[in-house]
Amino acid sequence: MQPTNDKVREKVREKVIEALKKTREMGIPDEKTTPVLQQLMRESGENWEYVELDNYSALIDAIYSHDDDKQCEEGSSNGNRGKNPMVVESPASSKKSYKTRSANSGSSVQVPQKQPQPSDGDRKTRSANSGPSVQVPQKQPQTSNGDRKRKYNNSMSDITKGSESVQISLVDDVGIEEVPKFTYIPHNIVYQKAYVHVSLARISDEDCCASCKGDCLSADFPCACARETSGEYAYTKEGLLKEDFLKTCLKMQKEPDTFHKFYCQDCPLERDIINGTQGKCDGHLIRKFIKECWRKCGCDMLCGNRVVQRGIKCKLEVYFTQEGKGWGLRTLQDLPKGTFVCEYIGEILTNTELYDRNETSSSERHTYPVTLDADWGSEKDLQDDDALCLDATICGNVARFINHRCEDANLIDIPVEIETPDRHYYHIAFFTLRDVKAMDELTWDYMIDFNDKSHPVKAFRCCCGSELCRDKKTKGSKGKSIERRKILPTRKQPGPRAVALKRK
Repeated sequence: MQPTNDKVREKVREKVIEALKKTREMGIPDEKTTPVLQQLMRESGENWEYVELDNYSALIDAIYSHDDDKQCEEGSSNGNRGKNPMVVESPASSKKSYKTRSANSGSSVQVPQKQPQPSDGDRKTRSANSGPSVQVPQKQPQTSNGDRKRKYNNSMSDITKGSESVQISLVDDVGIEEVPKFTYIPHNIVYQKAYVHVSLARISDEDCCASCKGDCLSADFPCACARETSGEYAYTKEGLLKEDFLKTCLKMQKEPDTFHKFYCQDCPLERDIINGTQGKCDGHLIRKFIKECWRKCGCDMLCGNRVVQRGIKCKLEVYFTQEGKGWGLRTLQDLPKGTFVCEYIGEILTNTELYDRNETSSSERHTYPVTLDADWGSEKDLQDDDALCLDATICGNVARFINHRCEDANLIDIPVEIETPDRHYYHIAFFTLRDVKAMDELTWDYMIDFNDKSHPVKAFRCCCGSELCRDKKTKGSKGKSIERRKILPTRKQPGPRAVALKRK
């Protein structure tokens, strides 16, 4: 029996009361909370889980941000009213950036460098490559030559708020762009309707190693969990991805036509939701998976076949790049080839939920999803509710800051099976493709076709800096920031790659 409208209203009223109770405890009056709460509900698609997450941290951050915005607007001169408040223009004589790098040990030395003055067009765009982040509302307006400018004091010792086993700092010497909002989560969470069935009963004896003890990689013979990788573990005893496995994964990405493809009879990516028609499937690779040991296995958590599930171990840092790419992620230590860096974390949505979110969202920020299609080729008839994706628009982790780089990126994404043999859901893990030096930026090839005009998301101008950049048609726009891609009213579901996006 469906609940009546009165019951729904009463439930919403109870949630509002709880939210107001929390903000009152912090000395925030209801007249400040109410309009911000209403806006937050609209932006999140009436998602109370997001509002209530982490003891209402998103709501409280939004209230403080709203206060700062209001103060800055009130302090602005009449000549500046109505201008875009998101970007700061500092005078050329004082605008400096700091590049940190030591040739030998990775320790840093600050070297001031002047930045070119942005053009009017540049001030209206920000990076398309860096994803949303935890907002730091410590903003200090500055005055220069009679114009009121915004300066952001972006610095955090740990953007994960203690949710990871290592601290991940955020630094920004430039301070011209506010850190976008998002709630940091260390694990994927179901948004609403996505079906992720994690059950020990579904894991057969053939899919686990119940008789193993200690470290499976130290045994004389590979256990049952190595069956997915042709009877060999994907990892070395040092915890790195094996050379041959990494090479095959890279070849599948670079030369997909050399591998056999499978075609859906009714492909979720080719369904025209508005007109109710079905397009032709372009084909899917059955990608190589890493199969890790899990709860039903007899080995312990220090087993060498439990790399991804142990979480982030590298020393990482979020920073504001100097190449017009916005926020980025770099390593603070040397990383050998095959090192696990982090997972791509977000909300688990169905294709239908993703479409609805794109249609109804009024948010200024949006992140292109990671479609979990690595095993779609084995499905004859895949329903929308079985076609899952990860969307880190509202909730995500540090992987949101990984920028795009064409062809010669230093990271690769690899599917990882952990909790369930049902591959409608799996994990996306990033590994290094080569040795990476401390203070180098970590990058990932989003596999964007910049000439694909039929794609539901408009392409951006690429600033990756690679000599192999695929965005050849816009190379005359030197020094300009990447244009944000716009989420359009999509008729066709987005493709299977992840790109961090923002809307104007």
